Amino acid sequence: MQLHVRYEGDDDPEKCTARRLAHLGHATLHRSARETPPGVVLDPFADRALSPADAGDDRLVALDCSWETATDEAFGLEGPHRSLPFLVAANPVNYGTPFRLNTAEAFAGALTILGHRDQAEGILETFSWGDTFLELNAEPLARYADCADSGEVVAVQDDYLADDEDDTGVDE
Repeated sequence: MQLHVRYEGDDDPEKCTARRLAHLGHATLHRSARETPPGVVLDPFADRALSPADAGDDRLVALDCSWETATDEAFGLEGPHRSLPFLVAANPVNYGTPFRLNTAEAFAGALTILGHRDQAEGILETFSWGDTFLELNAEPLARYADCADSGEVVAVQDDYLADDEDDTGVDE
């Protein structure tokens, strides 16, 4: 699966996973929305969750920007927009934080859900925390990959969100 990144360049270049993926030949960086090819856009603001039903496209597109500057408008890219379901970050900046994935984690999660586990492992092998991401999220990723569509993915996600609320002592 081709990986493309609309690269904003507004974060620390030393910690930028998109730049490392591009340097290693795993992804292609694009400086404008116009030059970014269409594909399944990983968009945290999307109304539909990514599911195996999206596997027909051969391109994944991510926006690499700081979480502080991520807005709905920034994701003006062509293609179906899909949000990633509940996954926990393993990177040192956001370790243990749900939904706060960096670009490499987002691609790896999406690839696994879409049935490209070997490619997900390949892009994460260069990061010291890469295996940890797959270990922390092994069960949800396997369950999401077994779903037929976005609705089933959301139902599985709801199980994890309900469990998370139970762990915090908040009633459902």
